[in-house]
Amino acid sequence: MADASVPVTANDTSFLGHPKGLAYLAFTEAWERFSYYGMGALVVLYMVQELLLPGHIENVVGMATYRGALESVFGPMSTLALASQTFGFYGGLVYLTPLLGGFIADRWLGAKKTVLIGVLLMTAGHFAMAFEQSFLLAMLLLVFGSGCLKGNIAAQVGHLYAVEDESRRTRGYTIFSTGINIGGMAGPLVCGGVAQVYGWHYGFGTAGVFMLLACAVYLVGQKQLPEPNARGRSRIVEARLTPHERRTVVLLVTIMAISILPSIAYGQGFNVGLIWISEHVDLTTSIGSFPVPWFNSVDAFASVLVAPLLILFWMAQARRGSEPGDITKIAIAALILAASRLLLAGGAYLAGDGKASLVIPMLSFILSGIGFMWYWPTLLALISRRAPKKLGGLMMASVYLTAFFSAVTEGYLGTFYEKMSAENFWLLHVAIPSAGALMFLIFGPALKRAMDRPDPDIPSIDNAIGVAT
Repeated sequence: MADASVPVTANDTSFLGHPKGLAYLAFTEAWERFSYYGMGALVVLYMVQELLLPGHIENVVGMATYRGALESVFGPMSTLALASQTFGFYGGLVYLTPLLGGFIADRWLGAKKTVLIGVLLMTAGHFAMAFEQSFLLAMLLLVFGSGCLKGNIAAQVGHLYAVEDESRRTRGYTIFSTGINIGGMAGPLVCGGVAQVYGWHYGFGTAGVFMLLACAVYLVGQKQLPEPNARGRSRIVEARLTPHERRTVVLLVTIMAISILPSIAYGQGFNVGLIWISEHVDLTTSIGSFPVPWFNSVDAFASVLVAPLLILFWMAQARRGSEPGDITKIAIAALILAASRLLLAGGAYLAGDGKASLVIPMLSFILSGIGFMWYWPTLLALISRRAPKKLGGLMMASVYLTAFFSAVTEGYLGTFYEKMSAENFWLLHVAIPSAGALMFLIFGPALKRAMDRPDPDIPSIDNAIGVAT
């Protein structure tokens, strides 16, 4: 079995200058994200417009108990508030369970087997969404399936590169994230279109079919993927973290914690954002009404288009010696996301009691897609390279923990949508990422210096290599 610290394909440039394994990981993630975002574009609208209404909500197994538990904490909840909080918890748990998946892969099964288990669980979950009765069960299957898949497949991308190959690794994660956005673009288009023509449950079933395709791609590419060591119970426990490694973990956790702020603004577009659009935007076009789930595709389409431009832009900056480092890139992304939500606030203000122009959310979702590509692959690459090797899988899974906190927070903030004016609601989501950008710009240089400080106990060329910030 290959050692995770020695990438078996480090010199392979057969896929766009990157290892061939990157192609299989990117396309696996593309079809998995097709299913995830295809379902995600439907689920909030489905809950508000059908599932949580009288005549349907009674059919959901366990819903009375679930709603009672939520209302015991948050008080009585309207249909919209229940839908927003449910979507927030679902989105959050999807990104919390990768901690469990990373632990399983690191300690028992290895990344490959754990990812396959995740694919099968998610496939079952998508098909279970095709029935009202199994809605909550479907959510649980999707949550645990994603937990087995997400962190481990992202960690495998990092294992394709040598530790000192910072620039190619970051660009590799950008290509990988492009696969995410291709799926994110196509999923809402196809699943949303099927749901609009044939009904909600056919849209959810379509997502399940494409999960099977993700499984097939991953199986075909097995030989091209390095396998991080799975440490069974019989193996010797690794040495404890050194003081330098502990400091690195603390610094990375600090960066991840601040990145939660732009993530909140980003995720709210797929939660309350779709509700606001369906109620307050004129969706009429010359060829018919623009389906609300398709705005998720607008975001992903912008991400796909901007990815090669970003790579070329950063490469040109690198040749001039002016490429910003990872923390600065994340700060820029936070400002872009603030601008995207400022557009929604302006649209709500200008519309008043009428309907906002379709152009407003279109531009907002384009900007949010650009902001996503500016920060998410950058954050993944930073953690992949800087994390102590003995905690590689767990630290990559921890990146998704930021999405857990942001999703749960955005779900909670969504419950205030009915209590605030629309423009104030979106201005709140301008302030949140702006605060994150400010913290990165103020504390970024100090974080960089602390991470670049060499480990006195391990003389190595790696200690002389720092991430430019």
